[in-house]
Amino acid sequence: MAIEEMVQQARIAMDKISGYDQAQVDEMLYVISKAVFEQAEPLAKLAIEETRLGRLDHKIGKNQGMATNIFASLKNKPSVGVIREIPEEGLIEIAHPRGVIGSVTPTTNPTITPLGNGLMALKGRNAMIVSPHPRSKKTTKETIELMREALVSIGAPRDLLQVIEEPSIELSQELMRSVDLIVATGGPGLVKSAYSSGHPAYGVGPGNVQAILDRDYDVEIAAELSVIGRSFDNGIVCACQQSLFYPEEKEVELFEQLKDKKAALFTEEEDLAKLRDVLFIEGKANPEMIGQDPQRIAEAAGLSIPADSEIIAVKVDAVGKKELFCKEKMAPVLALKSYDTFEQAVAFARENLLWEGSGHSAGLFSNSKEHRIYAGEVLPVSRVVVNQPTIDAGGSPANGLNPTVSLGCGSWGNNIISENLNYTHLINISRVAMPIAPKHDGEPWN
Repeated sequence: MAIEEMVQQARIAMDKISGYDQAQVDEMLYVISKAVFEQAEPLAKLAIEETRLGRLDHKIGKNQGMATNIFASLKNKPSVGVIREIPEEGLIEIAHPRGVIGSVTPTTNPTITPLGNGLMALKGRNAMIVSPHPRSKKTTKETIELMREALVSIGAPRDLLQVIEEPSIELSQELMRSVDLIVATGGPGLVKSAYSSGHPAYGVGPGNVQAILDRDYDVEIAAELSVIGRSFDNGIVCACQQSLFYPEEKEVELFEQLKDKKAALFTEEEDLAKLRDVLFIEGKANPEMIGQDPQRIAEAAGLSIPADSEIIAVKVDAVGKKELFCKEKMAPVLALKSYDTFEQAVAFARENLLWEGSGHSAGLFSNSKEHRIYAGEVLPVSRVVVNQPTIDAGGSPANGLNPTVSLGCGSWGNNIISENLNYTHLINISRVAMPIAPKHDGEPWN
């Protein structure tokens, strides 16, 4: 089906739900979320078979987690008709759809990206057309078909959600030129194309999440959270932890705890050189190693690690452009670097972020409010995730960030938002303004 025809079908479907009330809208979200939750394992298996990226157990959890967390965050939120009244300001806010949303999705998240963006689009009574990555088109097509059938089960039009079955760069670009708003999840080139389409666009920036262990925090817990944050889906999630800076006097304790949490540790330059040669080709990520198990990476480097290793950890002596391990590694490999003062640790993290990953996220293991604020003031990131796995930057029931599959990186990352994408970004709001008593007397200078 041609893009023009898909857009036309989407507009017809939108017209059919234009009279839906809030309960009917939320019912669409409910049946879709339940459908994906119940098919989380088959969809995860299909993604592994098709893309050869990541871990099956984590993909199942990821599919289930996003289905529950995003639905829970959207449930009972107003998105139809009058959504807020502010009597003291004389304002009434009324929600309207943005229109047909174009969602360009990555090979790393072929189910949760269309799911998350689709839930947020439908929350505002929009339609969505997905352009999947060619390497994951089967999984994304199956996901969208499952969501479409869920819509039909409650009498909603299936064409509220559509997918390009044979995607290409050319069709993605045509889609972006044809829709009303774009959500682009992918590399800088894709995001630039979205911003150049002539339509409003939300993009994401690359991740390179740096984390700091403060002197006052429990080393064992930090080691456990770091392994979780680095190992998740074999490191292909943009919010995965990339580095850990630790107090130099805690090195022995930290390394022992990391080993206990199933990190295979390398400290000799000879071994690090072998791993660099495998993970990077001319300074860029080796596509053959992206999302692979740590055992396969070690074997490719001619190294041996325990069969139950969750990640590979490497001790580095430099930061920024002097050390390739300080880049984003879409693999379960964690860089470790000691520091003297907390300010030095933040400076190390900042240098890595300015090389790659500005605007995304950072992690901090600390009980000091002063240090938490200092990190937030100095680091060029949109989120500082404290005492949690950094993957929770994408939103969690245990923090105040809204669950999302699109993490804005602000102007640091050449994005329009520096927050997690939410359904409010996918609605237009009319503000009815009534007269109120003047807020000042015309002389505010006094």
